Amino acid sequence: MVTRVLIVEDQKIMQKHFEEIIAGEREFCHIKTIRDASQAAACCAGNQVDLVLMDVQTLHNNSGLTAAKIIKEKYPWIKVVIITSLIDPEILVKSRASKADGLWYKDYSEEEILSVLKRVLLGEKIFPDSAPSVEINNIDSSKLSPRQLEMLRLYIKGFSYGEIGQKMNCSTAGVRWNFQDMIAKAGFSCKEELLAAALESKLIVTTLKE
Repeated sequence: MVTRVLIVEDQKIMQKHFEEIIAGEREFCHIKTIRDASQAAACCAGNQVDLVLMDVQTLHNNSGLTAAKIIKEKYPWIKVVIITSLIDPEILVKSRASKADGLWYKDYSEEEILSVLKRVLLGEKIFPDSAPSVEINNIDSSKLSPRQLEMLRLYIKGFSYGEIGQKMNCSTAGVRWNFQDMIAKAGFSCKEELLAAALESKLIVTTLKE
């Protein structure tokens, strides 16, 4: 039985890479490649797709995670594998919550994507235990606690220390201490350097449209 594959990826070089992989396997049939995740569910209508290879951040910042959730709700028999270069731990959490069948990190996974696809088709759920870590100046990002990462995410979204404290049941002074701790551990001289490094390394992602 041939598995019909939809590719959702906005980068042309990655589109070509995945298309070549699919074309090289007799049991796969490449149906279509699209750049915008918001169009993915419509492409799955009419029983035309068996497997979706879904990027997280697509054209116009439309979220592949949102698209994956819609597809799994409408067509639970379709397999969806999330692919991303974003290492924000929230991506892993949301991928699981979307009911996707797997998550593959473009730049960090040791297993080849083809192996992941074949295992998913056999009924496995393929998710790493944790998100990859990167060096943030002087430290590994894993040295920042999940609570500190959430504070950092909220601040990047525009919340003040006081508002972050209210959301996370913490005093304003406690939020300030955590930022000072992150800055000191990473060896930065100011908060702005910490924010820039978190965004540049894709440790924190706030641009996805829900």
